[in-house]
Amino acid sequence: MSDIPQPAAPTTEVTVWSLEQTSPADLRPARTPEGDVRVVRSEVVLPEFSRFLYTAVGGDIRWTDRLGMTYAQWEEALRRPGAETWVAYENGTPAGYVELDPQDDGVVEIMYFGLIPAFRGRRIGGHLLSYGVARAWDLAERWPERPQTKRVWLHTCSKDGPHAMDNYLRRGFRLFDTKTEVEPEVATPGPWPGAYAS
Repeated sequence: MSDIPQPAAPTTEVTVWSLEQTSPADLRPARTPEGDVRVVRSEVVLPEFSRFLYTAVGGDIRWTDRLGMTYAQWEEALRRPGAETWVAYENGTPAGYVELDPQDDGVVEIMYFGLIPAFRGRRIGGHLLSYGVARAWDLAERWPERPQTKRVWLHTCSKDGPHAMDNYLRRGFRLFDTKTEVEPEVATPGPWPGAYAS
């Protein structure tokens, strides 16, 4: 073995902001975009579709935390009581999604939210976020074993798009925590390797 020190893997500093709503009255919905835009719940547990949404939406902003999950792990995450995926479609084509993560004591996290790059900047994001947050607040109506929602929260970070934070604040979210993390520098995964320039 060589005693020559290896260069440290490159890292990047990322700011993570956590935001919350504590009442359904906090939600300030966006206007519905023009055209044929619909938001539909994906009611069939289908890891293939969920992974497609995850990589298509997050591929250019380095979403990697789920890429190593097995099929069984995806299925387990999607089958939890109260877990829901709401998909925005424009003219029948998936444009983005919101994934709701049910947590203890009436807390629901907006686990993933975003648009596929081709659909950004067309006023779909505010509408999709509004719709998803409203579904977080009325989650117990569809899952009677769940307590009434008392808090909806999410986190965003400096890797997200330039309009992400503004969208959350406009929808009535309030900042409750900020932290800085050092993460390994990773290549942009895209929906498949090499889809986007690093």
